[in-house]
Amino acid sequence: MGYSFSMMVRIGWALGGLPALLLLFCGVMKLMSPPEVVQGFEKLGWPAALALPIGILEIVVTLVYLFPRTALLGAILVTGYMGGAIATHVRLGDPVFVHVLIGSAFWGGLYLRDARIRALIPLRSA
Repeated sequence: MGYSFSMMVRIGWALGGLPALLLLFCGVMKLMSPPEVVQGFEKLGWPAALALPIGILEIVVTLVYLFPRTALLGAILVTGYMGGAIATHVRLGDPVFVHVLIGSAFWGGLYLRDARIRALIPLRSA
C-alpha cells in the first residue's frame, strides 16, 4: 500500500519543516545573543562576536531551503552549514548524532516533496 503523492509531499514538508524551524529558532537566538549563546560559543572555541554572522547565515540558508524554487540550493547550503557544526563538535569529542539527523531530515524532506530529486536519486530500480 503506497502513499498518495499529496501525502508524500505533506510528510516531506513535515520532515524538512521541523528541523527548519529548529534552525530558524537557533539562528534568531544567535542574533539575540543571550548569555547562554555566548557561553556556548566559548565552549565550542568560537568567538562570541561570530554569533551574529553565523545566526544570519543559519537563517538565510534555512529560508533558501524553505522556498520550493531554491530548495535544492538550500539543502546543499544547509549540508555545508551542518558539516561545519559536525566538524566543530567532533573536534571537541561531542556527540554529533543530532546534527547528522537534522541534515538527513532536510534531505529526506526534500526527497519526498520534490520529484526532481526523486528522479535524480531513485531509491529503487524501475
